[in-house]
Parts: sequence; structure tokens; C-alpha cells
Amino acid sequence: MPNEKTSIKSYTRRELHEIVTALGEPKYRADQLHRWLFSDRTADFDSMTNLGSNLRDKLSKRYFIPSCSIAKELHEPVSSRGSGTSKFLVKLHDGQAIETVLIPSADRNTVCVSSQVGCPLHCSFCATGYMGFTRSLLASEIVEQVSLVNDRISGQSGKDHVSNIVFMGMGEPLLNLPNVFEAIETLTHEGYRLAVSQRKITISTVGLVPQISEIARSGFTTKLAVSLHAADQEKRASLIPSARENTLESLRQALEQYVAITNEPVTLVYMLIEGINDTESDAKNLARFGHGFLCKINLIDYNSIVNMRFKPVKAQRRDCFIRTLVDAGLHVTVRKSYGTSINAACGQLAITEKNKVVS
Repeated sequence: MPNEKTSIKSYTRRELHEIVTALGEPKYRADQLHRWLFSDRTADFDSMTNLGSNLRDKLSKRYFIPSCSIAKELHEPVSSRGSGTSKFLVKLHDGQAIETVLIPSADRNTVCVSSQVGCPLHCSFCATGYMGFTRSLLASEIVEQVSLVNDRISGQSGKDHVSNIVFMGMGEPLLNLPNVFEAIETLTHEGYRLAVSQRKITISTVGLVPQISEIARSGFTTKLAVSLHAADQEKRASLIPSARENTLESLRQALEQYVAITNEPVTLVYMLIEGINDTESDAKNLARFGHGFLCKINLIDYNSIVNMRFKPVKAQRRDCFIRTLVDAGLHVTVRKSYGTSINAACGQLAITEKNKVVS
């Protein structure tokens, strides 16, 4: 029996170079192929007109071109607390699904992308962690999330486009770093249709120390956000199990090193949860952790999730927490939660029986 065809999108750009040269073609043909796949988003090899017919024939016999697609979508009304946030159920190359979020505002269109199907880290406040873990996404599947959302908004006016990308969706990006890096290279490639600036891309992590050092040395000019949520080791480990191995002390050292190498600030994301991490003592611990390296504190409200015991803090408690941080000399911002009514806010993404993709 003949061998089954392989997805051409499962390969990195470097691997495409190897494939093309092994077929007796010059290396630059791989760059042309990559452009057809990810900028022009061509669905068949015969349409790749600047590739010779012999190469197109060889490719079509060995490979196929899959595509992600939007299976379902929910939209938050512009008049609600959100500002027209949309959530998309995206069907991946193998039929698995993830959720992707669009957060529009007056001056930008931000796409929150997923990097894994589920998540293996089981953070106690996050719905994704309760899904379990299936697999990490290919770089192509990360790129296609952005392309699909870009299609949606550019089709509305002909002018709108994705301007910002945050790796804050389902999964831990640093557990899929090679594919995240490959995706960033494609998404920011000058001359490609998307061509997003690296400086408008944020990679978020719960604080995996070895990989933070890898990002610092990568040469990318992306931003780094760390979900801290507690500056007490025991308390943080109870919220984020991976913090047992990635201790606060080792995390602080990694962030100091990151700032020293990149000369860029780190955003410390802190989700306020009533009765868990919202006391004056918690604020002072956070202030101590944030001193000594370039950072800013981004406070967010806990977004309620069904069957979870946590609650958001009251406004007065949040104001006291902020005042303690500001008095300590820290730069503090408060992030509004968008998409809560459609379960699209931070920590709410999950694939349930209700929204599974039916092949």
C-alpha cells in the first residue's frame, strides 16, 4: 500500500528547507512554499505558480495542506462591560479544538491565542487546567488562529486588522516554546500578510524558570508577563502546583536575569481572589518581590468559573491593595476583564461537552 500523505504544515521553515533540497530543488523554494502556506494561505499545491510543475507534483504526492477553521463563535455586545469581545472555537488540523479570543478596542485589535489543547499544570483558579491535557499545538495552528480572526475583522470593514497578540489562551506557552518561537517568526515576518510587530506580542507564563532564561536569550523583542498571583511561596504553590519546582526565589532570579539581558520590564500579573491573596500582608509581599528589577504590576479581578470556590474581591479591598503597592513605589495598572459574559476572560477558557467540535 502507498504511504499516507503527511501534513506539510507540520514542518518548521528549517525542515521545509531540508524537504525541498532533498527533492533536488534549491533552498529558496522552501521560502516560497512557506509564503504560499502562511501569507497567501494557499490550499493546494497547484496554485503555487512560482514553484515548478515538477516540484508541485512531488509535493502533492507526498503531502497535504490542512487548515484550521472556526467551528463556533460567541460575541459579547459592544454595549456591555466588555467592548465587543469575541470567542472562537477553532477546529485544529486533527479535529481537536481550542478557544481563541478577540479583544477589540479603539486603538488595537488583540488576539489571545492558545498554545496547547488543555493544560497540564492544573492551576486551581483556571478552567483550562481542569480539562486535562491532550497535546501542544503546532506552530502552524498558532499562526492560523491569528489568521482566522484577522479574516473576521478585515471582512467587516476592509481596514481592520490584528495589531496585538497575547499568548494567554489555553495552555502554558513555555511548555511549547519551540512552536511558539516558530509561530512568532511567521507572524512577524516582514512582507507577510500579518506582519505583526514583535513588540506587540506578549508571552505569558506561570513562571517556568528554565524557559524564561531561554526567552531572554532568544533575541526576540516580545514582552513577558508572569502570572504571579501570590508572593508567598506556600500560598503560590497552593494556587499554582508548578511553583513547587519553580520557587519564588528562583523565579525572581530568572526575572532579574531577563531584565538584565533584554533591558525590558516584566509584567507581574496578579489576580485578586477574596480571602486568598488580597490582604495588606499579601500586598507587601508583592511589593518586596517586585523591588530590585524593572517590572509593573497588572492587577486583574478573579473571573468567576462554575464549580470553583473562589470569588473576586470587593472594590474597597482592591483599592487598599493598590494603595499599598503605590505607596511602596511600584507601577500598578488594573486590567479590566473583557468577555466574562461569554466565558472568554482570563482563566475561563475550556472545551466542554457542550462546545466540543463534532467532526
